[in-house]
Amino acid sequence: MHATPQNGQQKNGHQKNGHAPLAGFTVGVTAARRADELGALLQRRGATVLHAPALRIVPLADDSELLSATKELIDHAPDIVVATTAIGFRGWIEAADGWGFGEALLQCLRGVELLARGPKVKGAIRAAGLTEKWSPASESMAEVLDRLLEEGVEGKRVALQLHGEPLPGFIESLRAGGADVVGVPVYRWMPPEDLAPVDRLLDATVARAVDALTFTSAPAAASFLARAEDRGMSIELFAALQHDVLSACVGPVTALPLQARGVETVQPERFRLGPLVQTLCQELPSRARTLPIAGHRVEIRGHAVLVDDELRPVPPAGMSLLRALARRPGWVVSRAELLRALPGSGRDEHAVETAMARLRTALGAPKLVQTVVKRGYRLALDPAAGSKYAD
Repeated sequence: MHATPQNGQQKNGHQKNGHAPLAGFTVGVTAARRADELGALLQRRGATVLHAPALRIVPLADDSELLSATKELIDHAPDIVVATTAIGFRGWIEAADGWGFGEALLQCLRGVELLARGPKVKGAIRAAGLTEKWSPASESMAEVLDRLLEEGVEGKRVALQLHGEPLPGFIESLRAGGADVVGVPVYRWMPPEDLAPVDRLLDATVARAVDALTFTSAPAAASFLARAEDRGMSIELFAALQHDVLSACVGPVTALPLQARGVETVQPERFRLGPLVQTLCQELPSRARTLPIAGHRVEIRGHAVLVDDELRPVPPAGMSLLRALARRPGWVVSRAELLRALPGSGRDEHAVETAMARLRTALGAPKLVQTVVKRGYRLALDPAAGSKYAD
């Protein structure tokens, strides 16, 4: 999935001042599941999306671990079953049907205390003709654990539908309470068969060609970091994530692999894709550099610039020059220093003049950047703003 930003007025109310909130920003999507949905939400708000699934999901019918766990539960019924995701619960029932154990599994589940983590899981349980005993209002596994421990699990057999996310302390706490815990691995995560998209996203992240990365599962975050390590890019990746590229996670569990390596993350209050996108809509524009230049309001975004709220796409070389100038607004930056800011430009300072001409054209306001004869270039910072931005 790779889309260009959308411009102009939209009907969904996500526009502000004639441009979408994520216009001019590039967002990386690492999800394997529901990536199209997340990408569409981002694109509708103006973002350019780079999709690189950091994982693949092992097909349920081919998973011998799930088959083994299903047979064990049918033969030795548990007292309690905890269903954690709707797609996982449905997939479990469908896989059992495919193996010829569908009715036996349903019969087993009719006789147990069935707990559902949230409303979507509750819907999947009822669609299978079953009824849950309880579901937490918070959709939190912590609340599920609290209830189980309060009721007591000593001597009870508890089946837990795993969903690819680590559940820190959950199984350990149940076992410490005296439970016999059986994990049901409804789907397992594996590295993607085609690593090229992940490598492209890693390269783009290190080059600061993306403004944010989204993570919707802890295994995806861990897999992305592991691939960087395999390629010897960990130091460069962490430098980018700690300073320039925002890590947006759907929830605290997803953020754990990143936070364990010292990477700060942002998360929505509700652990859903919509709120995740809304978080980006707030965070990315707030991080953009805004300057008063030559009588214009200039906001520097990832691959575009807002000049008086008009979105102006800028070529990568031009953005490199503009960022170098914006680090010291109003101060003269030499051609030699600007040349170093240009990616792969060699030693010819003429490359600076060429890129500068294209930058001025892209901005649509040539007077934003002034030429200082024999010295270099400077942003024409408005006089009243000079003291605020001086070194």
